[in-house]
This record gives sequence, structure tokens and C-alpha cells, in this order.
Amino acid sequence: QVQLVESGGGLVPTGGSLRLSCKASGLTLGVWYTGWFRQAPGKEREGVACISSRDGSTTYADSVKGRFTISRDITTNMLYLQMDSLAPEDTAVYFCAGVGSWTVTTDKVGCVPMEYDLWGQGTQVTVSP
Repeated sequence: QVQLVESGGGLVPTGGSLRLSCKASGLTLGVWYTGWFRQAPGKEREGVACISSRDGSTTYADSVKGRFTISRDITTNMLYLQMDSLAPEDTAVYFCAGVGSWTVTTDKVGCVPMEYDLWGQGTQVTVSP
């Protein structure tokens, strides 16, 4: 079965860095649109960073542009989120997610949670003030 498993979350001070990893199993990462999403208490789940299976183009939330970087390694089926200059506002449960390119009928896949149908279990990121 296809599966996504996140790791790398934890407690980090303001200004620190963290790298999240997502291991994809039972699928070929190169044919999946993938992304990172987060949900803080009392807030809706939001797209953080997404990457296209078609051309590798990336999309970032305005709040993380210049601080976060999404990347993937198709040889190891790994998806990463490098987070720098972390702030308390980044505290949330972070999820990786994907949608198979063969299921996509729209012209492009963005970075909206409703566009994705395969989800990891989430990993907690806490940024201390």
C-alpha cells in the first residue's frame, strides 16, 4: 500500500532551523504531486510548500517564502522541508501529502489541502519563544 511517513519534528528555539523528512513507500515519488501542510491549534490546515511532479516547480505560502525550502529525491522516494529562521508562529503539526498525477484532471495542482488525497500522520514542530 502507498504510505507517507513524516519525521524530523521537534522543539526548536526562535531563529533556529529544522528539516522535516517524508518517506514515501509503495509509490514512485516522481509521478506524484507532493507538498507540506501544517495545522496549528484553532486554525485551518494550510499549504506550506508544494512541488509539481510535472516540472518540479514549487509553491510557497507567503508566510514562509525565503525561509522554507521544499525538495525531493526521487531516487530515495524522500520529500524534505528545510525550515530556517523559525518563529513561534510556525508552531504546528506538519503533514506531507500527495496526489497521483494520473488522477489530476486540472491544468495544474496547487497547494490547497483539498487537492491532495494521500496524507502522512503528521509531525509536531514547536518553536519556543
